[in-house]
This record gives sequence, C-alpha cells and structure tokens, in this order.
Amino acid sequence: MKIEQLFGVKGLATLVTGGASGIGFACAEAMSDNSARVTIADANSETMKEAVAKLQARGGDVRGVELNVTDRAAVRRVVDDTAAHYGRLDVVFANAGISGGPGFLNTDRTRNPDRMLENIPDELVDRLIEVNYKGIFTTIQAAARHMRAQRSGRIIVTSTISTFHAEIFVGAPYVISKAGLMQMMRQAAIELAGYNVQVNAMAPGPFVTNIGGGRLQDPAARSFFDKLSPSHRIGRPEDIQGLALFLASPASSHITGAQIVIDGGATLGMAD
Repeated sequence: MKIEQLFGVKGLATLVTGGASGIGFACAEAMSDNSARVTIADANSETMKEAVAKLQARGGDVRGVELNVTDRAAVRRVVDDTAAHYGRLDVVFANAGISGGPGFLNTDRTRNPDRMLENIPDELVDRLIEVNYKGIFTTIQAAARHMRAQRSGRIIVTSTISTFHAEIFVGAPYVISKAGLMQMMRQAAIELAGYNVQVNAMAPGPFVTNIGGGRLQDPAARSFFDKLSPSHRIGRPEDIQGLALFLASPASSHITGAQIVIDGGATLGMAD
C-alpha cells in the first residue's frame, strides 16, 4: 500500500473537541491539511473562530462551534449536528481538558502546603471531573451512537503519561480525573470492536500548550521540565500530529484499546 493510502484521511468527517489551541488544534490542523473535513468545537469562541479562519485560509474544509463539554446535552447536540452536516462521523478527537495546577512539590522540591490533599478545594476536584472525565465520557457516548450504526469510526482520546505513575509536580485532582479515562477507553474499545469502531488514546507528556494558563510557554518554567526529559525538551503541539494521523488513518486499522505514549522518553526517567 502506498503511503498516501496508508495514512490517507481525505474526506473523513472529523470532530475535535478542545480543538482551538494546543494539542486539539494540532490534530485539527493535521487532519485539515490532509483534506479531512473538520469541525472544531471549543469553549473559547474567539479562539475557535481564529483557528477556523487560519485553516480555512489554507484551503481547509473547516467549521467551528462553541462547546463547553460540561454541558452534556450540548455535547450530544454538537456530535449529532456534526454527523448530520457531513452525513456521517468518521473520526472524533475527544480532547477537551483542563489543568489541575501544580503538584504538592514545587520545582525546587519544597512542599507546597496549598497543594496537599487535605487542602485541595472541592470546587477544583468537581471541575476536573466534570471536564476531564465526564466531558470525555459524554463525547464517546454520543460518537458511539453514530459509529455503531454506520459500523465504522475512530475515537481518539487525549490522555496523559500521568495515568502510568504518581505525580509530584502535577496536581492530584488532574491525575485522578485522567486515570478513569483509560479504563473508559478500554471498555469502549472492547464493546465497539465488533462494529469496526476503534477507540485509542494518545498519552502525551508535558507539552507547550495553553493548559494551566500556558505556564509552560514561559521559557523559565519550561526549562525545569526540559531537563527532566532524556530528549532535553518537552513536547510541542506539532509533535502530536503524526500520531493523530496514524490513529485516524488506515495505518492503525488493527489497533484498538491502546494508549500510545508520546513524551520524548520522559516516562523512562532522566538520562543526562
């Protein structure tokens, strides 16, 4: 098979939640630049409009919709409307998510009393579960209805390497909110496999995005995490694009229930 067929996504009806910036936009960009039809859904309407305009200016078949994934009825409506607009639903990137802030250790390895378990506010925990867990669950549910009926589709969840180990520099509620996603992804994968619907996850390490107020866009803050990686740098949004295309294309046709790490070796530990 030629590479343009193996990794071809031309014409695929695609929805990306949280698609206006960071990893979500990188996925939308990769799909659009390779002739998929893309709907970007994001809670930030202004950023969403800018993202749509940028891809349209490059010739992309791209539309946008405002969506807060904590509104479960709105998630279902957006998924249904996307499927109706294209006549089908081929690929859903269930990407929308938020940060839980720093962990119980500061980067100088002193303890942060405000981030100890007993001091984490209920509101933060509830917010993370609503967005990072329930928002993804509802997105998968809504997509499954269409993909099961058409007997094909790809659901791609944005996870994190924090699901593999305990964290000290990342807030506990974030790690907890993401941990359930992996069992959710596997349950969806086994249930939908017989309908030719594949469900997989991308598990990035630290990436330079807007999450957490965009703190890793600051070179000073980023340098600490750069040094923790054996690659001597954290990820950039464009680093996710090859994996996104792989999971959306025929190249991954016999892969489901997998969580693929993309972290420059961060989970391996420090090297030099």
